[in-house]
Amino acid sequence: MRKAREIGLDVVHVQYPDAYGQGHWPYVDQALLLDYGDLDRLLPLARALHEVYPFQAALSVFELGLLPAARINEALGLRGESVDTVELLLDKWRMRRRLSAKGISPVASAVGRSTRDVREFVEAHGLPVIVKPVRESGSVGVFCIREEADVDTVAEQYRSLDDGHWVAGDLFRADSFEEFLMEEFLDGPEVSVETLSFDGRHVVVAVTDKEEFGGSGFVEIGLSQPSRCPAGQLEEVTQLVVDFLDAVGLSNGPAHTEVRLTSRGPRIIESHNRIGGYGVNELVEAAYGVDMERYTLGAPFGLVEPLTESPEARGGAALQAITPQPGRVVEVTGVDAVRADPAFVDLHFTLRPGDVVAPLTWNEDISGYVVARGATADEAIAHSRRLAAAVHVRTEPIA
Repeated sequence: MRKAREIGLDVVHVQYPDAYGQGHWPYVDQALLLDYGDLDRLLPLARALHEVYPFQAALSVFELGLLPAARINEALGLRGESVDTVELLLDKWRMRRRLSAKGISPVASAVGRSTRDVREFVEAHGLPVIVKPVRESGSVGVFCIREEADVDTVAEQYRSLDDGHWVAGDLFRADSFEEFLMEEFLDGPEVSVETLSFDGRHVVVAVTDKEEFGGSGFVEIGLSQPSRCPAGQLEEVTQLVVDFLDAVGLSNGPAHTEVRLTSRGPRIIESHNRIGGYGVNELVEAAYGVDMERYTLGAPFGLVEPLTESPEARGGAALQAITPQPGRVVEVTGVDAVRADPAFVDLHFTLRPGDVVAPLTWNEDISGYVVARGATADEAIAHSRRLAAAVHVRTEPIA
């Protein structure tokens, strides 16, 4: 909201009531406070407000806001990406079918609901396989099935995720765990590609290496830029992403596209028309000097100059998650020393004594992260790990 105001925008802020507070007030002209995933409530309110306080476009930098923003733009005849494009990016099964039809990034996949469905997919494609939600993000509900013994239990494990502890803002849909997407396992390291598009012209801003995974095996705990992949491989990756964005019809704005570098060549995992979450924007700004949020907000209104080519890296930047032992927090030390370090870029960390650290099962369980700079990616990685280790969190078991 602050950045929107700084570049000269008036702001109508649609937000969950418990996520809106005094800090927003200086930057917000009008606020709609509701569960914005409830489109039957959102669209009439947006239409009524538009009649007395006209706005030019609906935007979101957060995944759960992408479809509501597109639906508002469609309903009111405003600029923005089409509902079809946004749906293609949100619905991983629709995305796979679109790519298959165009011969891009072939990956065996199917939708299932039962143990029998998993068994039939494994019989057709072998182990290992991935089972994950058709629509969700943040590594929630992702299972890698490597052993025969797990084939007959994964469907029940998956459905058990619907345990009622999710709240508004956690999931796209209340029925997210009724069906699942099955995909062949893609070997090799993973990267994400951060892009900005201008009237159908796609500019690759950065490629992010994913250094480490933790928890369930899919929780990202280490990221770095610029990518250290070989130049030829990066060319393959960037061309694949450009072809992919054309295939789904993305014309303007950011995209965050995850790619697996398999032994058969790069393959698309998933993508969304938003900036990367979890500190990726801080990495891009530190390594390349590009603020993806400002482009997301300003480009539709001509308030920022379009990029004409990919930027050159100014140095390295890396993110390291802070992952204390699960339990109740007793003491936190080292934060001030980290902020004073010459390599420090950003610290996202709010744990206090009395807070509870959950086991790592998805990205939202991460307690915090530190971003550090260096002359190279390798140097930045070393600094980020050193600074993350300097934040000491002492926990005790919960009785």
